[in-house]
Amino acid sequence: MKFVVQRVSHAQVTVDQKIIGKIGRGFLVLIGVGKEDDEKTADKYLKKLLGLRIFEDENGKTNLSLADVGGELLMISQFTLYANCKKGNRPSFIDAGAPDKAEALYEYILSEARKQVDVVEHGIFGADMKVSLENDGPFTIILDDHIL
Repeated sequence: MKFVVQRVSHAQVTVDQKIIGKIGRGFLVLIGVGKEDDEKTADKYLKKLLGLRIFEDENGKTNLSLADVGGELLMISQFTLYANCKKGNRPSFIDAGAPDKAEALYEYILSEARKQVDVVEHGIFGADMKVSLENDGPFTIILDDHIL
């Protein structure tokens, strides 16, 4: 599994020129599901995500979590996080999870996130989406199997 976490002032996702998800202050999370991932993996990533203390406190130190600031989530499925570009110039996606499995885990992550975060917006699995954001910082963290 891979999460690309961007601390944002605001973000939104559009499909067919219609806004389908929009947040204020919080995290835009791009989610890649690998072929070996399962709900246990998803739980571990979500726990790490929601525990990240990357918002500034009153002293300007990154000490506050999403919950501490009443932050929101915009979660977007993105299989291209599993692009393998080692051979040639055309990426291979053989390490990405099968679409049915990946979609089920993506929906599971959304469901579990909603149990802990008041505002959880999302894209549409497999759709051609346009994502816009204002990265606050900029502050971007990559969570993958090298970190967790």
